[in-house]
Amino acid sequence: MEKTILIRNIRTPFEETVILKGWLHNIRISGKIAFLILRDGTGFIQCVISKNAVGDEKFETYTKISQESSIQVYGTIREDKRSPIGFEMDVQSIEVLQMAEDYPISLKEHGVGFLSNIRHLWLRSPKQHALLVIRDLVALQIREFLHQEGFTCIDSPILTGSAAEGTTTLFELDYFGDKAFLSQTGQLYQEAAAMAFGRTYCFGPTFRAEKSKTRRHLTEFWMVEPEIAYCDFEQNMDIQERMVLYLIRQCLNNAEQELKTLERDLNQLAKVKSPFPRVKYEEILQLLNKHDRGKQWGDDITGLDETIISNEFEQPVFITHFPVESKAFYMKADPADAKVVLAADLMAPEGYGEIIGGSQRIDSQVDLLAKMNTFGLNQENYQWYIDLRRFGSVPHSGFGMGLERFVGWMGGIEHIREAIPFPRTIEKIYP
Repeated sequence: MEKTILIRNIRTPFEETVILKGWLHNIRISGKIAFLILRDGTGFIQCVISKNAVGDEKFETYTKISQESSIQVYGTIREDKRSPIGFEMDVQSIEVLQMAEDYPISLKEHGVGFLSNIRHLWLRSPKQHALLVIRDLVALQIREFLHQEGFTCIDSPILTGSAAEGTTTLFELDYFGDKAFLSQTGQLYQEAAAMAFGRTYCFGPTFRAEKSKTRRHLTEFWMVEPEIAYCDFEQNMDIQERMVLYLIRQCLNNAEQELKTLERDLNQLAKVKSPFPRVKYEEILQLLNKHDRGKQWGDDITGLDETIISNEFEQPVFITHFPVESKAFYMKADPADAKVVLAADLMAPEGYGEIIGGSQRIDSQVDLLAKMNTFGLNQENYQWYIDLRRFGSVPHSGFGMGLERFVGWMGGIEHIREAIPFPRTIEKIYP
């Protein structure tokens, strides 16, 4: 009985007949030879159909199989150094499970607008496939890194009764007659968890009702949010730096083929080294104003600003010590300068902008209540969060990294909508 194998598991020739199960990606005919590209979800392989081997009738039938038809290919596997995976299949026979109708994505170039409307099919293309393989690898290695660093995964709820990042970007829901929201962040709950477990994180979908159409924004995205008890601002950045370096190494070691499919410049990733520069917000304003950005104290750092900054540094750079009024209510003020908070955004190089935001949190109940009053927050909605400052409060810090932004940087893509299987933006809820 023939053995079914996966393309990614081909490590040696198979002189006996094996079966590959997948879909026809492309076929090219050259005289009495046809070259069929098969994909099976784990990779792509060229299958060579010889008229002399299969006969005239079967050759005619096989070469008329339509793009994206589901097929089972029987044959032997041999080495071929010209192949991206080092192997090709010599076809003995093909079984068609379903002959596909005219496939809307031909092998010519298509616009992103057209492709986005058929995202359920666009996922099958080599570059989109490669991106999502990298996404899976990054997600797995995030968990592995945090596990090695002593973190426990504590899931934060997706439905919440309070805001963490400002009320203007909340998706509001009716929760059995009460007001609830889709979570902007799991951070506040991680602060509670960190007081029980020391080092915790959550990793899941978060939601921002931002009316933004930039290449860096989604209304639904995945974020990993570690929180660390007995951790100050500088130690927090140290952990972020180690994690980023670890993830880059894992991508280079375990996704080289996918990165090459995306035509990623591997040298750009390989030269990311420690330490990452740490530059204060005030100094960044001076840098931006050299580029005629006209920045003043308290101004936001926008997408164009991020691009300028990240193009100035070959390494990722931490922007630190933001104005108090520009950041969230839970961030601790710098004891040496009350007008700034102990917060940092990590900017990726090559123009990819912010990938991580983090801070040391307020650990004093008095300071937290004062900050909440300044922000006009209803203390009743945050009583459980205030309790954390009443029962054994300690210095603690944390950060959030957007999975899609990191994957976009690794893959070298222009828009993070391609770094998530089914993107949600201000204009996109289908498919």
